[in-house]
Amino acid sequence: QVQLVESGGGLVQAGGSLRLSCVASGRTFSTITMGWFRQAPGKEREFVAAIRWSGGSTYYGDSVKGRFTISRDNAKNTMYLQMNSLKPEDTAVYYCAAVFAPIWVPYVRWDRYDYWGQGTQVTVSS
Repeated sequence: QVQLVESGGGLVQAGGSLRLSCVASGRTFSTITMGWFRQAPGKEREFVAAIRWSGGSTYYGDSVKGRFTISRDNAKNTMYLQMNSLKPEDTAVYYCAAVFAPIWVPYVRWDRYDYWGQGTQVTVSS
């Protein structure tokens, strides 16, 4: 079992930056893959980025590549999403997610993840 708690959302102007955090607790994380997803009103949940806890391999969705950076701090059991050059279309509820997997596969489908946080709202004004 894994518990995930996000924080760091808020209101920011276009072109600004925010950093989201996701604190994980529970089972050991050596075989865990974690991801960020987002969901805007009336839209499907969209893959943002994924990271392998052991080794730090990363993968990004096309819409955020070059602007967002996913990372983790092993000592703090925390995953981050640094979001730069934010656009109004980045407005959404952002969720962190986790799945135990024996090898690194950057799962981009939300239904491949077993554990979810409660979400944090990010609003980008134009």
